[in-house]
Amino acid sequence: MKLRIWLPGILGILLGLNLGVLGQITPIPSSGSGCSDSSNINCEQCLRNVSCLWCNANKKCVDYPVRTILPPKKLCPLSEARWGVCWVNFEALIIAMSVVGGVLILSLCICCYCCCRSRKNKKNNSIDQKMEREKEQRRMRQEERKNEMKVRHDEIRKKYGLFKEPNSYSKFENN
Repeated sequence: MKLRIWLPGILGILLGLNLGVLGQITPIPSSGSGCSDSSNINCEQCLRNVSCLWCNANKKCVDYPVRTILPPKKLCPLSEARWGVCWVNFEALIIAMSVVGGVLILSLCICCYCCCRSRKNKKNNSIDQKMEREKEQRRMRQEERKNEMKVRHDEIRKKYGLFKEPNSYSKFENN
């Protein structure tokens, strides 16, 4: 589902960047690159030079327009343009790069989420343990204070003769 959202967005960005300079094709002076030479009669020979682009529509080898991201339609349609290898056209190359890029971004996001979540759990776990220790310490101190108060109260009761005997409800025996 996420891939369906990312793919058109990435394609739109790539094509949008190309639309701004679509009509601004300026021929690059040939410095002996040999892309338009008559010796390049097939795709394999043309693509031996990385600065060349093969157009299947008119079977021509042309200089790659480096000022634009994608070759303009006037030069060669994307479905007929070949660069790098003869068996991959630009449309398939754009789709493949978008899918790979989307998968990489999605993987990175998932990794970041999992790492942050595990750190948060570890941090919360240590905080929980610390709170539990503090709670136990407070309970122990409260218990000690309670016992001290009981001892003090018992001493006061003894002093004033108010100390209750352990079996104060025993039967009276007639002697």
